[in-house]
Amino acid sequence: MSNPARLAILGASGHGKVVADIALQSGWEEVCFYDDAYPGLDMVEQWPVAGTFESLLRDLAGFDGVTVAIGNNRVRDERLETLLEHGGNLATLIHPRAIVSPFATVAPGCVVVAGAVINAYALVARGCIINTAATVGHDCRLACGVHVACGANLAGGVSVGRFTWVGVGAAVRQGMCLGEGVMIGANAAVVRDVEDGATMVGVPARPMRRKSSV
Repeated sequence: MSNPARLAILGASGHGKVVADIALQSGWEEVCFYDDAYPGLDMVEQWPVAGTFESLLRDLAGFDGVTVAIGNNRVRDERLETLLEHGGNLATLIHPRAIVSPFATVAPGCVVVAGAVINAYALVARGCIINTAATVGHDCRLACGVHVACGANLAGGVSVGRFTWVGVGAAVRQGMCLGEGVMIGANAAVVRDVEDGATMVGVPARPMRRKSSV
């Protein structure tokens, strides 16, 4: 069975263009953007920007699906929640060249980019981004609004809290627990659990020291 025809995308950014490309390559026939920069922004590449977020809420009945292409994890999750409350049908977008185990669960509102791998019995909650060539190991648990950036690797059994960002090329050791709102720096190697709100950098990853204001 082919995908439905029309998809609305909130967020006419660079990530939005990636999302539109994935949608069209995975069978959606038409995409239309909405962005609060409208009417100053009325086109993104060849695709129209039809209005603001408030406009989208009024227009939802005209679309078969909707997704949010906003990089900020908290904002993305908030917008998805509002769309659900207004009856939006959240799309799950998986690039045809991504590999997702049939035993994994990928929730509505997620985007899985080309080259990504999600292994058996992983659970990826609403609104996550699994970016280019990122890997999510077996039995991982990703809460809502997580972003696993390009080339990042989660080994098996990793738990990731809401709104956490795993940076480009980072690696997380098997069985680690990352709290809510964590930031893992690019190319960091996480070998211990990380508390809520921490920013971790380096190899092995350690909390980033804040510069003195003196």
